[in-house]
Amino acid sequence: MSYLYEMKAEAQNFAEIISEALHVETEIIDEDWNVVGATSGVFQDPFREWNEYNSHITRHVFDTRRAMVLSDPGKNQLCKGCLEKNLCFYKAGLYYPILLSDRCYGIISLVAFNEEQKKNITENSYPFMRFTSKMAEILASKIKESIVAEQLNSMNEYLNTIISSVHEGIIACDAQGHITCFNGTAEEKLGISSASAAGRPVEEIVPGSLLTEALRDASSIYERSVQYKDQSGKPLHLISNVTLVKKEDMLLGAVESFNTDESLFRIAHRLLQSDGSAAFHNIIGESQALREVKLRASAVAKGPSTVLITGESGTGKELFARAIHNASLRADLPFLPINCSAIPDALLESELFGYEGGAFTGAKASGKPGIFEMAEGGTIFLDEIGDMPLNLQAKLLRVLQERKIQRVGGTKAVPVDVRVIAATHQDLTLKIEKGQFREDLFYRLNVIPITIPPLRKRTEDIPALIRFFCGKYAPVLDRQITGIADDALQILRNYSWPGNVRELENAIEYAINYSLDGSIIRKNSLPGWLSEETDGAGAAVRSKKAWEEEEKKMLESMLLSKGKSLDAKKEIAARLNISLATLYRKLKKYHIS
Repeated sequence: MSYLYEMKAEAQNFAEIISEALHVETEIIDEDWNVVGATSGVFQDPFREWNEYNSHITRHVFDTRRAMVLSDPGKNQLCKGCLEKNLCFYKAGLYYPILLSDRCYGIISLVAFNEEQKKNITENSYPFMRFTSKMAEILASKIKESIVAEQLNSMNEYLNTIISSVHEGIIACDAQGHITCFNGTAEEKLGISSASAAGRPVEEIVPGSLLTEALRDASSIYERSVQYKDQSGKPLHLISNVTLVKKEDMLLGAVESFNTDESLFRIAHRLLQSDGSAAFHNIIGESQALREVKLRASAVAKGPSTVLITGESGTGKELFARAIHNASLRADLPFLPINCSAIPDALLESELFGYEGGAFTGAKASGKPGIFEMAEGGTIFLDEIGDMPLNLQAKLLRVLQERKIQRVGGTKAVPVDVRVIAATHQDLTLKIEKGQFREDLFYRLNVIPITIPPLRKRTEDIPALIRFFCGKYAPVLDRQITGIADDALQILRNYSWPGNVRELENAIEYAINYSLDGSIIRKNSLPGWLSEETDGAGAAVRSKKAWEEEEKKMLESMLLSKGKSLDAKKEIAARLNISLATLYRKLKKYHIS
């Protein structure tokens, strides 16, 4: 639909004004050949329509975008192809294009149906042309207004779509503090509709808003921790930014963008903890024992049931937990692991359930969400669950039963939707007998039990694991290792691997470091402790001691080769795939200066 057609009523008024002023019949058509304004019944005849045989003059003006006066209808050269030229009831005409940016949007026609009107047009063609040109210019300006308004509406829709699609809450106000924008996330977080917020003072809608402070101080605010309240009075802990909007030195308003701190923590954890490579088909090994475990784990992955993974240290319990999460319906949401034995008992509760502001000395004033809140919709992996204190076991049991948590220092129950996967290398039934683990919690966790077999029970997987670790460490250590010699492989097959896959990985990394020539790992490159096997519990202790002795020798050798400067130590840390801080801890541990 053309712009002139959309302003048809206005075009009709223009036609009547022109006709009244010049005493001629007037017609205005748009670029689609629709009559949008007319003062003669001839133009408004429903059976009359423009076609290629009766519109030669009009089409000529459209094509050339030039005005013209027609004093000899039917005889003019342009009327040659018109089938109605001998029956033409026009006596004369003046045609003026409505131009905007060199485009013709329509034509104003002044038409004579009798000799008096013809004389009026032909004798006054110049002043009539000037008057009609002014009318055409006004109509063109009206069209331009419509185009600009359409563009502004499109831009507003575009910007509103962008603003509504972002996950941050956005509130904008003018220089007087009246709300001009209140996006969907702000509506959701604060429980206030955009319609009810628009035009009202921001302080009335969001008491204590940083927008008020920013306008008062004429200063932007960055990454400020703030607490607002939603419509129900529930406190919201937010991280907020306010940016002033200025044109030259004039303050036009301000824009606040905010997110809940738990949302930011969840985003950070997803970025830092995500491991898309953790999938069942990426778990190395095709032994019967491992295939059965992978099959059992993949069968329950999509369900919501709690899983308890047991197995010796170093068997890959977290790898299986991640694979279960990545194969579940929660894969796009956070996977948050926490080691229950690595966090002091006094801090573990706040790490799990979060705390309210001022709950204890050193607590953030705004409080902090725990991993149950940050993992909302996703999966929590509770590693070494057997080391969880008894008092927290009772609270965890309540969370599993009620699906609600309560922050330390808080009184309000917060609903949570998370899947729990727990893991331990300990025998929980023995801990239950000793009163160190709650039996009711055990049954809550042990809905889906999965046991990872130790490496000594799937030695046929060792060659595949060696190939994987060679591919992982050879490029980092600048070695061209592609395999392992048969006698060296036999030593690895015969070893009992008390440290399981993790110990094998350390052994291969060690061997690659000492494979200074050749393309395969040879017997003399392997750690010496692999040949010092002993039976029973002493094997693990002796293996650890032997490993530490070999690691110390390796570090001394690398320092002797590379030097002891900071750059040399950075290079050594990079070659060992450890941080510089870890290297310094190892040097201190072995008293290497």
